[in-house]
Amino acid sequence: MLITTPNLTRADESYARLIATHDGLTEAESHALNARLILILMNHIGDHAILAEAMRLARDPRPAAP
Repeated sequence: MLITTPNLTRADESYARLIATHDGLTEAESHALNARLILILMNHIGDHAILAEAMRLARDPRPAAP
């Protein structure tokens, strides 16, 4: 089951680190970094159903129909 409620430890610090990771990159380099990060995290999650639900939610953030 995809966790959609706040679940980050040190959320502000994690967000700041993500932003800092992009410092000094061109737009293309930043997009490539995001793509690599997504693939790394997808591999870590590993569950196709969870990933499919996350992609659906990212594309259309409205709640799924019951």
